[in-house]
Order: sequence, then C-alpha cells, then structure tokens
Amino acid sequence: MFKGHVSEPTMILEAVASQDLWIWHAYFGLPGSLNDINVLQRSPVFTKLAEGQTPLVNYSINGHQYIMGYYLADGIYPWWATFVKSIPAPDTRKHKTFAKRQEGARKDVERAFGVLQSRFAIVRGPAKGWKRKEIAVMS
Repeated sequence: MFKGHVSEPTMILEAVASQDLWIWHAYFGLPGSLNDINVLQRSPVFTKLAEGQTPLVNYSINGHQYIMGYYLADGIYPWWATFVKSIPAPDTRKHKTFAKRQEGARKDVERAFGVLQSRFAIVRGPAKGWKRKEIAVMS
C-alpha cells in the first residue's frame, strides 16, 4: 500500500461521471501522494486519448460539430482541446455564467459518489483490504 500526504496508506481513484450519475470510467491503484498532473500522465483514459483511441461521440455546440469528447477540469490541468476549464477571473455576465455552470457541472463526480456511498455502505469508508487485487474484488 502507498503512503499519502498524511502518512496513512492511500490510493487515488480516477473517475469520469456524467450528469445523470453514470460512472463511465473508474481506475484506482495509484499512490495517494501523486498530484493531479502525475495522475493525468498515468491515466488510461488520457493515454488512449493521446493515442487517438477514444469513444466515438458526435455533438453540436453553437452550430459547430464536434467528434471528440470533453472533460470538465479545474485550473491545474493543461490547456488541451479535450479539457473545458473555467474562466479564472470572469468579468462579463457571459463569462460569469459560464464559470458558474462549468464549476457546478464539475461536481457531477462528487455527486455520483455521494449517491453511491448512500446506497452501498461498503464504499462509504476506507477500503478494508491491503492489496489492490483484494480491493478490486470488493468494488
């Protein structure tokens, strides 16, 4: 097991969830001491994205067609085309509205796991296993 920033064994869970609480991707096993950029560099989702192996999507925004998915991110992430980040210091009404909605929508993963924890007690507390394979079987 890994030591996290509080000297307790911790593991990171990377997850992608949509507004309807559907968890599209979950990956765990990285040490809790890694920061967001280190996790991004090891992420199966973004490794496949960099290799051009992404799920096919098709949507339109303001009359422009898109074929690549997008991920809501905070300011620490790089400026990749797939990341939709908030506006750091919104000064117009349009920018303020965008920032508020983007930051609210980013909470979808937290909300999805909140619902999951309320329904299934096993995911509410810390993992009981000491090995990644044991924890994978429990989840």
